[in-house]
Amino acid sequence: MSLRVKSAAKTDIGLVRKTNQDSFALDDALGLYVVCDGMGGAAGGEVASGLATQTFMATARQELMLPGGSGNVEWIRNAVLRATLAANRAVRMRAEYDARYRGMGTTLVSAQVTGDHLTLVNVGDSRGYLVRGGTAHQLTADHSYVAESVRLGMMTPLEASTSSMQSVITRAIGVEEDVMPDLFEEPLQEGDAFLLTTDGLTRHVPDTEIARILSTPHQSAMEGCRLLIEEAKATGGSDNITCLVVQFAAAGDEMRSGFVLRS
Repeated sequence: MSLRVKSAAKTDIGLVRKTNQDSFALDDALGLYVVCDGMGGAAGGEVASGLATQTFMATARQELMLPGGSGNVEWIRNAVLRATLAANRAVRMRAEYDARYRGMGTTLVSAQVTGDHLTLVNVGDSRGYLVRGGTAHQLTADHSYVAESVRLGMMTPLEASTSSMQSVITRAIGVEEDVMPDLFEEPLQEGDAFLLTTDGLTRHVPDTEIARILSTPHQSAMEGCRLLIEEAKATGGSDNITCLVVQFAAAGDEMRSGFVLRS
């Protein structure tokens, strides 16, 4: 099945931070999307997320445009995984030769859409959601201390939501020589939407509210991004907030096509 996409992304500094360390990129023509949330000081976080975003997109675009890559699900899996590993190498190498950026890193969550097939990759605690039938389903698994403690039964979800360890992530791009990304796949349907977002949103906006906002009829992807960011700021705004929304419509609907990079 062929679905048309309408996408948009928006980032906001929030109410507390002095700089915005989030980056994003989208390319509707290739169905390729990525969001990164940097860490390691103001300069380091911005550099890490921007470099990871640029490297991921450049590598994935090159891989996906090779002969044999179009529509081949196995090729797509390998392409986005290779792009993630390339982003890890680029950030780590920059930190190694420039002492100003020692210890910097970034989360990364990406999506690739071919036809009605969604492929997601993540490292860190930035998330990918599928919104369907009025419900937001988190497809990715957070690589964070609190999330892994909940999965192991060492902490309840309520304890995790109030823990002082919420910002501690267990995997990141650029921190180690090797990184282990997680890969998720999902079939898409007409009327679906997906969201890639940083923890500046998910710390303050529950899944039920994400679903409500992104399930509003006749709402544009950009309006969904704006409303999500407004809600995150109204309920805390303690971090940078980035939302990337992709809506799926019937093949006869108008499709927005293009390439956008914010870094």
